Amino acid sequence: MKANSIVTSHVGTLPRPQRLEELCTRYELPEDQEAFKAAVPAMIAEVVRRQAEVGLAIVNDGEFSKQGGFSYYAQTRLGGLEERPPAAGPPARDITARDAADFPGYYRAARQKAVAAGVARGRARSLNQPVFCVGPLTYVGHDDARFAIDHLLAAARGLSVRPFLSAVAPGTIEHWLWNEHYASDEELLFAIADAMHHEYASIAEAGILLQIDDPDLADGWQMYPAMSLEDYRRYAALRIDALNHALRGIPEEMVRLHVCWGSGHGPHTHDIPLRDIVDLVLRVRAQCYSIEAANGRHEHEWTVWQDVPLPDGKMLMPGVVGHASDVVEHPELVAQRLVRFAKLVGRENLIAGTDCGLGARVGHAEIAWAKLDALVEGARLANNTRQG
Repeated sequence: MKANSIVTSHVGTLPRPQRLEELCTRYELPEDQEAFKAAVPAMIAEVVRRQAEVGLAIVNDGEFSKQGGFSYYAQTRLGGLEERPPAAGPPARDITARDAADFPGYYRAARQKAVAAGVARGRARSLNQPVFCVGPLTYVGHDDARFAIDHLLAAARGLSVRPFLSAVAPGTIEHWLWNEHYASDEELLFAIADAMHHEYASIAEAGILLQIDDPDLADGWQMYPAMSLEDYRRYAALRIDALNHALRGIPEEMVRLHVCWGSGHGPHTHDIPLRDIVDLVLRVRAQCYSIEAANGRHEHEWTVWQDVPLPDGKMLMPGVVGHASDVVEHPELVAQRLVRFAKLVGRENLIAGTDCGLGARVGHAEIAWAKLDALVEGARLANNTRQG
């Protein structure tokens, strides 16, 4: 690819093989873990190979090395936690709370559908049972992180790709925890940051691009309907301070921050505008910022970059294909979106990305891979366009 051309990547989750889905319904017993770790390396090798064949430049393991959602991820990485039955905990923090006040019927039906889907998949237990911090937090994820690192590096060997791995930000992990040990939520937050620093550093030290997933930097606004914008900005700024503390000593060029608005299907009418938090996003010690930009609620926000210059040495990875619809974007539309951004930030500072992980968010694996095909073809068209 020629110098100063737009490269391609995506945000994280990719469609899982049926066998992996079956393995991820069970986690409790040692034999469950043994079966998972025996089967996953070959799956990682295949998904990395397929990304390379599609033409993506920056690739990952499809997040196949992670078995559950964010709450389960926190439990596999942190010691000092205790899981309890749903009835024993407070109501979960709701990243749709502001929207749910305007669309109660929609969210009631969505919850019923989600429960039915979980039963149909035979989940061994709920992925979102309440988790309490009951003692000093420690990092216990060394083996799981090493497993992901080693198998991604092995899969990428010999291919013309750069590998990345995702890890969750302290503020988003905090969302799934209830504090029964630390004197304050701030103390809990920085304890998470100190623990997760080990994982962040191990990924970067292995030569793998570290992607920090921090959806709650934006969708936390939905969780606290009583907060004013000023209050929320203070809340978000503290969580950025904790993230930067967790990133200490890691070169910025090894870090990419991913921010979205929760990425669940729904109205998103109360999403906080990018313009209200973009300065906070740019405070994160990362070289690249991955931000939703393709769906109908946020595509217009490309205009933010007309007024907010991208700092020197930084890169922008806007979503140019999305997860909110099964319609596969036309490559010419993808190219138009990229040229629009390139005119503002320079194509040498631009990576073509997805709004969020495609994974199970679109109707079928065929759709997800077709969207990635469109992304790569759109980037090729944009690179052959003189404008931008």
